[in-house]
Order: sequence, then C-alpha cells, then structure tokens
Amino acid sequence: MDPSAATVLGVLSLVFWALVVIISIKYLGVVMRADNRGEGGILALMALVTQRGGRSGARRRRSILISFGLAGAALLYADAMITPAISVLSALEGLTARNAGLQPFVLPAAIAVLLGLFFAQRRGSGRLGVAFGPMMLVWFIVLGGLGAFQIAHNPDVLAALSPGHAVRFFADHGFAGFKVLGTVFLVVTGGEALYADLGHFGRRPIQQGWFFVVLPALLLNYFGQGALLLRVPDAVDHVFFAMGPAWFVAPLVALATYATVIASQAVISGAFSLTSQAVQLGYSPRLAILQTSSREIGQVYVPAANRALLVGTLTLLIVFRESGALAGAYGVAVSSTMLLTTLLLYPVTREIWGWGRMTALLAITAFLIPDLLFFGANLTKIGAGGWMPLVVAAVIYSLMAIWESGRAQLSGLLRDAGVPEDVFLADVRETHPTRVPGVAVFLSGSPVGVPRTLLHNYKHNQVLHETVLLVTVVGERVPVVPAAEQLRVYAVGEGLYRAVVRYGFSESPNLPAMLARIDPKLVPMDPMRTSYFLGRETLIVGETSRLRLSTWTRKVFAFLSRNAHDAAKFFHLPPNRVVEVGVQIEF
Repeated sequence: MDPSAATVLGVLSLVFWALVVIISIKYLGVVMRADNRGEGGILALMALVTQRGGRSGARRRRSILISFGLAGAALLYADAMITPAISVLSALEGLTARNAGLQPFVLPAAIAVLLGLFFAQRRGSGRLGVAFGPMMLVWFIVLGGLGAFQIAHNPDVLAALSPGHAVRFFADHGFAGFKVLGTVFLVVTGGEALYADLGHFGRRPIQQGWFFVVLPALLLNYFGQGALLLRVPDAVDHVFFAMGPAWFVAPLVALATYATVIASQAVISGAFSLTSQAVQLGYSPRLAILQTSSREIGQVYVPAANRALLVGTLTLLIVFRESGALAGAYGVAVSSTMLLTTLLLYPVTREIWGWGRMTALLAITAFLIPDLLFFGANLTKIGAGGWMPLVVAAVIYSLMAIWESGRAQLSGLLRDAGVPEDVFLADVRETHPTRVPGVAVFLSGSPVGVPRTLLHNYKHNQVLHETVLLVTVVGERVPVVPAAEQLRVYAVGEGLYRAVVRYGFSESPNLPAMLARIDPKLVPMDPMRTSYFLGRETLIVGETSRLRLSTWTRKVFAFLSRNAHDAAKFFHLPPNRVVEVGVQIEF
C-alpha cells in the first residue's frame, strides 16, 4: 500500500486505538481483574468460570466453556512457538537494512540465539528477569527517544490521534483496508501473554510497567516511524532501522535482538504456567514441573514443554525462513485466543463480579467488535501460513480432550471394579491376616472403595500393615487451596484410614510433607516406617471396551499414560520407601 499521508495517518490511528482499547482497557483494565486467586491465562480463566458450574446449572454450558478454554490454551502453545521465531527473525533482519549481503547469516544467527534462550530456561524466569530487566528499560528508552526525535521533525503526525483518520482510511481503501487490520493487529499480540504471565509477575507491576514505560515508548516510536515515512516514503522497507543515524544500525539490531529474546521469554514462561495448570487440572498427563522460585509459586520450569517449544520454534524458522512469512500464522493464533478470552469473560462479569445482564452484554460486545474485526482480517491469511497454528492447536486440543475424557472414564471403570470398604473389612475380620508393623500408604483415585493396589498386595502376600492409609489426591480449580482445607483424615476400621488431599493448580503436590501434618495420635507417620504403594498400571487396548472411546483414541490415551512422569517423583515420594505393584488393565 502506498505510504501517502492519508494512509500513514490512518494506519497510525488504528495502531493508537488498538493499543488503547485492546491492551490498555480490555486486558490491563478488565481481563487482568479476572484472575483466579492471582493466576492468569485462559486455563485459569476457564477454571474460574467452570468451578461454579454446579450452581449455574447446565452441564452442556460447562462443556462449552471448557472447550473454549482448551482451544485457547492450544492456540497459546502455537503462539509460544511462533513468537520467538518471528520476534528474533524480525530483529536480525535489520542487519540487511544497510547491507543486503548479510541476508544468508540471518537464519543461522536466529537459530543460535533461540538455542541459547531455550537452554537458559532451566534457570527460571525470576533469574532471567533480573538479567533482562535493566536492558529492557534501556530498550524502551531508545524506542521512545528515536520516536521523539522523528516527531520533533514532523509534529503533524500527531493528528493521527484522532479516530477520524482511521474511519477515513477504511472509507478510502475498503476491503484492502480491512486486510491491513491483520498487520495492525501485530502491535497488540502481547496482550494474551501478559495475562498468562499474571502469576509470574502480579497485576500491579504489569500495569505500572505498561502505562508508565511500555505504552509511552511504543506510541512515541510508532508515531516517529509515521513521521519519518511522511518525510521519506522510500524508507518503508526498513522504517524502524532508518529512524537513527547509519552508525546506529548495528547497535540497534543488537538491542532489538535482546529485546525480542525478552519478549520471547515472556510467552515461553506463560506456556510453562499453562502446562502446569493443564497437568494439575487433569488435561495433561503428569509432567516434571520444577519450581524455580522459593518466593513466587507461579514461577515454574517444565522441561518437556521447553523441549517441545524448542523443536516447534526451530521447525518454523527452517520452514518459513522470514518474519513476514510468519506474520499470518502469528495473527491467526493470537486473534483466535483473544476472541475466546472475551467469550469466557462474560460469565465472569455475570457470576463473579455480579454485573447486570445489559451492562455485561454492552461491555463484552464492545470488546467483541474489535476482536471479531481482527479475527476476520487474520483469517484472510489462512493460505499464507495462517493454517499452521490451527493445525498445531487442533492436535494439542485433541490430546488434552483425549486425556481428560480417557482419564475420567478409566477412573470410573476402576471404581466400578473395586471392592467396597465394608466387604474388604468383613474379609479382614474373618481371615485375621498377619499384620506387620509400620504404615502402608496406598494411593487411590477414588475416595470410596479399596484400590486395586491394596487388593493385589493383600491377595498375593496375605499380610496387612498395622496401619493402612488410603490417600486420594484431588486437584481443585483454584491456584492454591487454604491450608485448613488441604487435608482431611478419618478412620475406616480395622486399622484402615482414609485421607483426602486437596491442592490447587499452581501448587506442587508434596505428599510426604502433607501427610506429616496428620495427628500422630491418629496415624503415626514415622518416615522410616512408612511405605508407599503405587500401582504401575499397564493399559492394554482390547478389541472391545466398556469405555466410550474409539480404538485409536484408546491407543493414544495408552501412549500418553505410558509416557507420563513417574508418580513417585511427581508426588515427591522418597525413592527408598516406594513399592510398585504391577497391574494390567484391559480397556
């Protein structure tokens, strides 16, 4: 599109109002308030609106909300692959602004930078933030300074603050102007990552950083780019790197690369939070989740997610090779997630904030209109790479749905196949088995009945420990469960006790530490006399099944189950006190 004065002012007006409405008002003003006890992101939002599902009624409505949340989470994983690739590539492409001969070195340099970033993730977002923070402030000062310098040479560009220029832009360019919205949308793509990182940094620091540093610097720089284009239309290809003197291009490329690494860090850490939430909420198999901060519970590192994102990002780099080719994929991924976040926001306004129906509808509609416009504009890029995040999201969504459904149905199958407590206790009273000293802890997926691991051990060894503790671990749809509600223990009879342990989706389930809180007068939990019995379940896919799952779905579920993180490590059980009981289950 020709960089005429009307076009430049129209696009700048769109950029300004997109930043104000989408980021400043929608995300920083409204969405950030929809935190789930301090945690953000679309899965935390989904958990917030579905934990009240029993009160509001309808199972179908809850299923729809869960589908929105899972779809948004799947798209965020695609975004977490695309953001590092497009950000680092776009920065390093600045090397060609003054020397086109450097083009062959851009891709290898981007791969090297991203390898360093992903390998550094094990250090934790807190430590990386300490290293990145000062340079990020320098980056925004440079952005604002370059923009202010150009605006001073052409202050007429400030006329773009009027929304009239955006309206005239659409009137002049019609459908071509609508397609430009897909490019304008790139300035607001960080909004969802800010929300996902709420648990890492907190609402107030994010808001203060945005309004006092980031927003002023971005606006100055975007308007500075517009001022330069009004004076030098030929600078359109590398307008950002043309804002300063020629000698400043190399330092600017280095600084831009550093800044894009930091932006990539934000979305990667958001993906780690999302993965942790998915595991604890039951939408993913167990994965190793490492707490990287003793002070901030939301700061986690997930090695499996880091490896998957690294492979996905490098694949995108090699396939697309240029940042422009990735722009369509980027816009489709983020605009879809933003739209789903807005839809999930409606039940929050009604059921949690207590807004009236008309007030909630007006507010959500005001956000939906720009969301739908941006979403529609990005759909025009499906053929130019926009298909990629949809394919990735469809695969991830399917895996999460299969795991959740398979896990729920398998738990029901095992519960039905179990032995009621009264039947087991009657057999113990009748047979008087040998009782050995110590405490035996058996994990049970159900708070009723006797788990198969205990039945197998009792059947084959014909002994029982003096004290048997049946433990059921329940993940709640809140980040943190209050200490007083985390543990409930009661006697069953004949030396059997049952414990129900509850934890939130931001907590690490340390089972020995939790059980150590039991009153020793009730259950004497001596660490040296306590054994943990775990079921090593081998799932065998039969020709027929009582589960409402197809054969290929059961095979996928069995594969995910076999590759889940070891239960003993996940629950922090002492390795020398764990006994595994093999159980084959045909399903």
